[in-house]
Amino acid sequence: MPATSTTRTRTTRSRGHPHDDAPDTAADFARLASLPEGPERRALRDDLVRAWLPMAERIAVNFRGRGEALEDLYQVAALGLVKAVDHYDPARGCAFESYAVPTVTGEIKRHFRDHLWTLHVPRRVQDLRNRVRRAAKELSQTTQGRSPTITEISAYTGLTEDEVRTGMEALECFHALSLEAELPGTEGYALEDALGSVETGYDLVVDRVAVRPCLEALSERDRVILYLRFFRGMTQSRIAQQLGISQMHVSRLLSGCFDRLRAELDVTGEEGW
Repeated sequence: MPATSTTRTRTTRSRGHPHDDAPDTAADFARLASLPEGPERRALRDDLVRAWLPMAERIAVNFRGRGEALEDLYQVAALGLVKAVDHYDPARGCAFESYAVPTVTGEIKRHFRDHLWTLHVPRRVQDLRNRVRRAAKELSQTTQGRSPTITEISAYTGLTEDEVRTGMEALECFHALSLEAELPGTEGYALEDALGSVETGYDLVVDRVAVRPCLEALSERDRVILYLRFFRGMTQSRIAQQLGISQMHVSRLLSGCFDRLRAELDVTGEEGW
């Protein structure tokens, strides 16, 4: 069987075609479909991938500047091209290029969606982001060195201003900022320095204000015992010695105080105080 090389059948497409050097590989794909699995079929498959690789790389270039290295985009585009070669069916009548371009483009978009979004962003928001990004790029050519406003992007895209804002916020979702990153316009002030923390002292203030009326309703001796136990940190034995009563009596007095306070405040146990 005479071998038909992609090099021999490569021709130049008509002027104005999006890929002017796209090879004419219709005969090779027809032969690929007829070949059984084996070395000859694998060699022809590899030839077809190499022949169309420049087109895949041009598609990858369209996605540069979006947070991914161009070499990595080339690899993703090549993977999409391999899938296109493996699944293309010439019997359906469409040209390979018409099938390969959306396949490669879809593979690159899936790569961005699955691997580069640090935050989970719904598909609708991703679409808004893409529309806003394209509009901002096109409008920047007519805005004399300044960035287009939200109102201008809204009018240009037909989106509402809220949708434009959502798309602009999504532009920052590819990568999360490190907590140790220095904030713009500061001298060594990191993002983590601006983060708040849980302040348990406020809860203590609320508790003290809530319990004060209940404590004032106790007898003087009960208030003294509670003060010595929880503000001076004295043990029941030391309190008993200071008041001249037994440790068991102190324990019963504390239990009685807890029962009365618990009924008022719905707190449980001595440790809660």
